[in-house]
Order: sequence, then structure tokens, then C-alpha cells
Amino acid sequence: MQSVLVPNVSICVGKHRAISTRQRFRVKAMRAVVQRVASASVEVDGRIVSEIGPGLLVLVGIHHSDSDSDADYICRKVLNMRLFSNENTGKTWDHSVIQKNYQLLLVSQFTLYGFLKGNKPDFHVAMPPQQAKTFYASLVERFRNAYNPDAIKDGVFGAMMKVNLVNDGPVTMQLDSQSPKNIVDAAES
Repeated sequence: MQSVLVPNVSICVGKHRAISTRQRFRVKAMRAVVQRVASASVEVDGRIVSEIGPGLLVLVGIHHSDSDSDADYICRKVLNMRLFSNENTGKTWDHSVIQKNYQLLLVSQFTLYGFLKGNKPDFHVAMPPQQAKTFYASLVERFRNAYNPDAIKDGVFGAMMKVNLVNDGPVTMQLDSQSPKNIVDAAES
């Protein structure tokens, strides 16, 4: 398991005390940044390779220790997130992308696991590219099998992509494949 150093973390505990320490945190989860969009597209070499109308743009970071259970969790949660309004009842945060019959655009983004070492980014906790390519393809296939295959679009793994989007809201949610208490474990001081 890899560790990430977080300097001078101050945490308020109860009414009267704060903890200020240098702690090592262990990160071990697939990460998705989910944005509700009116439209989104991916362009590679000046050519649009994928585009969607209303739905979700999902930026996916794959950790080197991710497994099928992480992919299952992300797929299930993203498809069922209630990020859309119900026009019939007037309730906000009531419908999922499935209930609205909207589209998803998945984009692999290893930089979600970037950490600064000084001023330079370090991506050592991201899954290595060859392994991540296969894993990401299986994640896209999971989404297609769990929903309408024609509604799932994706970028080009490993390519320099221009991602264009029109945020709706804006609504942006970060989702990790494990609960926060399991993602971040304080190590010995």
C-alpha cells in the first residue's frame, strides 16, 4: 500500500481541542468525479470521438490496487446517483441517469491520483498504463452491461484529450469506491 504525506493537518475534535500533526495517509480506492452536464464531448487530434447530450460526465481515476469489486461499486453508485430533478413532483435530487434515460461519458484520468512533491506532480499510486487500459475497458463494459450500451460513451485511453462540457447546475460529486474511513488510514506518527 502506498502512502501520501499530508503536512500540518489540523482537525477539530470536540469543542475544545484541535489536533495538528504530520500524518501519513494510505489511499486505496477507485475514484470518480461525476459532473451533471447539459452536454459533453471528447476531442482527440482535432476530431470529436465521443459526445453526449444531457447526462453525466464521469472522470475515472484507477488506483493500482483496484479490483473488480471497486469497479462494481463505482458502476452501481454512478448509475443510481440521484442528481436530477423529477419534473412530475418538483422534487430535486430525485432521479438517476437511468430514470431520466440520459447518457454517460466516461473518461479515464490517472491525474485524479496525482500528488504534489514540491511543485511536481507524482502519479505513483495510479495503476500502471498497460494494466489500467484493460481495467478501464472492463469498467466501460460494466457500465454498458448494467445500462443501455448505446448510452455509454468514452474517451480514448492514454490519448491527449480535450474534454468539453456544459455543466448543469453546476453539480459535481466525488465518489470513492470505499468508505472514507477505509480510504484514509492514519499511520504511525
